[in-house]
Amino acid sequence: MSITTNIEEIRQELAPLGVVLVAISKTKPNEDILEAYNAGQRIFGENMVQELVDKHESLPKDIEWHLVGHLQTNKVKYIAPFVSLIHSVDSFKLLKEINKHAAKNNRIIDCLLQVFIAEEETKYGFDHAELIEMFQEQEFDQLKNVRIRGLMGIATNTDKEKEIKEEFYELKMLFDGVKVSYYRKEDTFDILSMGMSSDYKLAIERGSNMVRLGSTIFGKRVIKHFKTV
Repeated sequence: MSITTNIEEIRQELAPLGVVLVAISKTKPNEDILEAYNAGQRIFGENMVQELVDKHESLPKDIEWHLVGHLQTNKVKYIAPFVSLIHSVDSFKLLKEINKHAAKNNRIIDCLLQVFIAEEETKYGFDHAELIEMFQEQEFDQLKNVRIRGLMGIATNTDKEKEIKEEFYELKMLFDGVKVSYYRKEDTFDILSMGMSSDYKLAIERGSNMVRLGSTIFGKRVIKHFKTV
């Protein structure tokens, strides 16, 4: 199946549901990204800062670039001038750093707060208590150059559908609670990013409105090592 066909089929599946597709293009060559672009895809997600910067420089300027991987505070400055959405804000310290560099670039950067929902210790993210604690910090209200658009989560990498559904359900309940408690009057808190190629259908069932698909579009990825900034 071609990338074009895959994009068209996925869009037909997602569009009636109001679900946004982020094409995860990490390790993929520019030719593959351009094929998806020519099929109408405009939102692409990358894991590594250096790869994101390189691709932003060499690909069409109307692409919306999302950073979906773990972001170190010392790398924020490289993507602050152009990134459209950061999915992986996993600490208050990182959010403050994004705010600082957004201000330097005279921008307001859209962010999702990554919540730890999986069983695996390797995943990043806030736990529920940390999230609520941050919302109640006076300093949080003073961050004028970031806009919290919603939450993101990664389910446990398992074949147990029940476990995955429960994790997604937990995140949806948290999203609804945060919306009511802290963003009731703000229409911009509207993104629940959960679901990847292996589990996006379960995520949509549980309320996801943004999915991050890589292999479903591009096929299995080849591991490439990019130099770090």
